[in-house]
Amino acid sequence: MKLKHDSRIPILQNLAVRLVGSIEMRKLRNACTFPRIAQRNTLRAILTEAKDSVYGKEHHFEEILQARSERELYELYQKFNKPTEFEDYRPYVNRMLQGEPDILFRGKPVLYATTSGSTGEPKYVPISGIYMKNVYGSMTRLWLHNFIHQRRKVFSGQIFAIVGKQIEGYAPDGTVYGSVSGFTQKDAPGFIKKMYCTPTELFNIEDYAARNYALMRFSIERNVTLWIAPNPSTMVELQNTVDKWLDEFIEDIGNGTLSDKVDIPEDIRKAVQPWLKPNPDRAYELRALQSQYDQVQPRHFWPNLQILSSWKCGNTQIYLRKFQGHIPSATLHQELGYFATECRFGLVFDDSNETVVMPHMHYYEFKREKDLGDPDAPFYQLYELKEGERYCPFVTTFSGLYRYNMNDIVQISSPFINVPRMHMIQKVNGIVSITGEKLYEDQFIKAVDQAQDSTGMKLTYYTGYVNLTESRYDWYFEFTDRKVDQKKADAFAKVVDENLMKLNIEYESKRKSFRLKDPAVYLLQPHAFDKFKEFILNRNHRDASRFKPNVLAQDEGKHAIIHNLRLILGKNKDNK
Repeated sequence: MKLKHDSRIPILQNLAVRLVGSIEMRKLRNACTFPRIAQRNTLRAILTEAKDSVYGKEHHFEEILQARSERELYELYQKFNKPTEFEDYRPYVNRMLQGEPDILFRGKPVLYATTSGSTGEPKYVPISGIYMKNVYGSMTRLWLHNFIHQRRKVFSGQIFAIVGKQIEGYAPDGTVYGSVSGFTQKDAPGFIKKMYCTPTELFNIEDYAARNYALMRFSIERNVTLWIAPNPSTMVELQNTVDKWLDEFIEDIGNGTLSDKVDIPEDIRKAVQPWLKPNPDRAYELRALQSQYDQVQPRHFWPNLQILSSWKCGNTQIYLRKFQGHIPSATLHQELGYFATECRFGLVFDDSNETVVMPHMHYYEFKREKDLGDPDAPFYQLYELKEGERYCPFVTTFSGLYRYNMNDIVQISSPFINVPRMHMIQKVNGIVSITGEKLYEDQFIKAVDQAQDSTGMKLTYYTGYVNLTESRYDWYFEFTDRKVDQKKADAFAKVVDENLMKLNIEYESKRKSFRLKDPAVYLLQPHAFDKFKEFILNRNHRDASRFKPNVLAQDEGKHAIIHNLRLILGKNKDNK
């Protein structure tokens, strides 16, 4: 399969996507034209659907629905339903896991989405049939429709979509739990499923190095025109896989094999066997690329790539910088949009990072960032948000979450019709404080970026943690140049510290008053991030594509893990 330039526009595929997507786009545009009406109707619809559930009865949904005005509706809803965290739902979810119906919503979940919890115990987020069909299904149709609007040839080749493991296990009542992305891929239109370049069985490989090998072995052979890779750190890892295993890929592709040098279970090897056929032409092309370039990148082996969809906001920018220049210059790198396991807020429709929210699919409330410490501060409706300001969103869904605190900071930008767009800044827990300085994760990232630019010293990975015992921040750096010693690392950290004092006046005040001690600086072992990630994933059995650790955090458990990955030089501050 030679990857010559393909000028075809896939007329039939585009027509099919447009037919289903245009209906959803009309619904969205109507909701965004009249957001006030859409939000009122959406809240009423959610409460009506759940009013006979255990939660609905306990929280007066029937009484709230008797409201005679929009204002009364919101006031009653806030009166009887306080803002929630996932731990507020755990007793209800535990009953649902045992098979009890009508707990958080009518009926039973069709599946549970899994993600890590704040207590260390995983969250099992129930997904209702309505939510799966009317939210995830509708958004997928909108998403695909927009791809064609942006690039008409996006479906002229094949799709490389990195998703989570569809089935991770079963609840006591037999309901499956796993990755929503795996299920949405499974439920994609038939002609779309035929375009995937990797067998779904590959996502069941437990060993992440072996999984990455298998994913790239199949995808590098294909003419990929759409690449969906939620987490940029995964993109970096896949490039590392190509760097390490390109010779084996070429041999496998030429022979139609799957290398036995990687740990892939026999049942998965058997399942993917029909996909394996000798392709000497493609092997020859890859060998030619290998001889031509020092590093063979996606821009070389996927020259027809139309769209790359990934997260670009928040702390993912660190990994995007490592991937800069790796895709074809004509490729649209589109932000995946603001969403989490608990709620897919909306979609990005252009080349900005701004998410268009769905007023007809969720009910949204917002609290200003500066009011987060005030329990009596007001909540704002979607149509009351001000451009340029930052808020924490609270969402009510058709899947049993009511006034749920997303614990995120979003910034408001220009509207889509009459609804403000927004993008993710950071997690609320990305704001850390030792003596009241309120240091923001994005401030730390900016300070480190400025230090890299001004010193010329480049980092492969970095992170920072609160050290309350010593009243300081512990910073961990892995420099691209392995010859950087502790003295140079300390000098680099001093620049970061100075940058932070310029970015945060409270940090400056606390540092100059000695309430905050000098940061402790540690050099990390080679590939520290990969080792850190592997440890966390193996311990929690989490989906690698959703792994998004904070760059700046207060987490003693993770701090201990990263501290064990430092270089032992005998010069670290706590060893003096």
